[in-house]
Amino acid sequence: MTSAPASAALAPASDALPGVSPHLRRLAMLASLTVLPSCVWRLAIAAGIPMGWGPGSDLHHSYYPGRESLVLVLVTLLQEGLGLLSLGLVRRWGEELPRWIPRLGGRRFHPLVAVVPAALGALALTGITCLGAVTWTDVNAANPDAPTGLALRIFSLSYAPLLLWGPLLGVLTVAYWRRRRFHG
Repeated sequence: MTSAPASAALAPASDALPGVSPHLRRLAMLASLTVLPSCVWRLAIAAGIPMGWGPGSDLHHSYYPGRESLVLVLVTLLQEGLGLLSLGLVRRWGEELPRWIPRLGGRRFHPLVAVVPAALGALALTGITCLGAVTWTDVNAANPDAPTGLALRIFSLSYAPLLLWGPLLGVLTVAYWRRRRFHG
């Protein structure tokens, strides 16, 4: 009995790309996972679990579950979808249209189709998350209904991984551009 290398677990053989190192595949997986803690935190609010927001806040648990929960679920799905797009920078579906698409399936697209939105996303994410991290203390101090104590620590731990998302996406974007530019 032979054992498969660890890199085989990261991408199926049909989705493997030449020139993509196992290190880049791990970075893409990490980038896609950075959104998960904040999404779980948001879904907890949508389910009505108290997360430390006071009664004057729109995120107070007394408003959930309800119609407002749908907004939190939709934001979570959008964020998860965008996070998973990081994987496209190291997978075959990030270079060519899936074969199941009628008449267009299997066609490769120009690298800029992925590079431009990924680069803009990396810059925006880095700026937004860094600004949020720097100003969170001031925002929290100005809002008496913001979480404090343990709830603040849980919130901070849930959102801290997002600080990595933009830079990781930037590294993956540069690697994608170099690979596609020099190797087709």
